[in-house]
Amino acid sequence: MVFVVERIAELLKQKSWSVKCVPTSYQAKQLIREHGMPLAELEYCTAPLDWAVDGADEVDANLALIKGGGGCLLQEKIVDTAANSLVIVCDEAKISRQFGERWRAGVPIEVVPMAWALVKRQIETRFGGRAVLRESAGKMGPVVTDNGNFLIDWQFDAQQKWEQVDRELHMMPGLVETGLFIGKASAVYVGKYSGQADNLSDQN
Repeated sequence: MVFVVERIAELLKQKSWSVKCVPTSYQAKQLIREHGMPLAELEYCTAPLDWAVDGADEVDANLALIKGGGGCLLQEKIVDTAANSLVIVCDEAKISRQFGERWRAGVPIEVVPMAWALVKRQIETRFGGRAVLRESAGKMGPVVTDNGNFLIDWQFDAQQKWEQVDRELHMMPGLVETGLFIGKASAVYVGKYSGQADNLSDQN
């Protein structure tokens, strides 16, 4: 979401807003610093954040989201939960009627390293499909998140009751967080190839 940070930084130079920015990843923290924006840590925020803004890998017809394709989902969900509103900004290629229609890489799931094989087996046994340990590009070994965990991509082979699935996944020992963001989005703004933009939350 580099362009989002750049746009907010541009607006802050034009307007006399008083803001503090809470990052959702190491990359976001560096971007905030590079643009000279006020940086804050969530643990020192004594009130709910006004809003969080981010992208999504897929948005379904109910505004449920799959996130974490870029490797960050735990910190994003923590910050999103701490905010009064979550605003999603994406292009129309991310919009689908149901999960898996556009995003084929599966649901990202963050796991404690020692538990990845156990979680993989439990997911495949309980829900079907394939749960694949995400490997690093260009080197041997798995992707390691900002929190020192591994990522599994669950390539499901059937539609699910996603809210229920998310609850059941969270019951698995060793599973830290899922890339299912159900009922989180307050607004979804979609940039279209025509240059127009839609607010999907107005249509639901």
